[in-house]
Amino acid sequence: MQIRVKCRSVDEFLSYYPEEVQEKLESLRSTIKKAAPKAIETISYNIPAYKQTKVLVYFAAYKNHIGFYPTSSGIREFINQLSKYKVSKGAVQFPIDQPLPLGLIAKIVRFRVKEDTIGTNP
Repeated sequence: MQIRVKCRSVDEFLSYYPEEVQEKLESLRSTIKKAAPKAIETISYNIPAYKQTKVLVYFAAYKNHIGFYPTSSGIREFINQLSKYKVSKGAVQFPIDQPLPLGLIAKIVRFRVKEDTIGTNP
């Protein structure tokens, strides 16, 4: 499900996915916007990104998972709560056939906002 055209907006990005995936991505988008109300929504690396001073988080969808990219500090801070998911240095994979952990995602985004606000991002 990787998008190969250059998207100009998050709405355009979402439009390329099947309806059931769009619904999950919209709930993720809404959660991010509520947790980071001052963040600017943009496209970076051809995926949705939310930034204030620097990028807070990114997300994308693939065949079997939704990728959430809260940078390495977001992963480090919540590594214990992310233990049931596939995690790398700066990314977590949420299985596409399971509910998104929106409460945890909101906590991670708020952490990244705080980091960005006090200027301690990586």
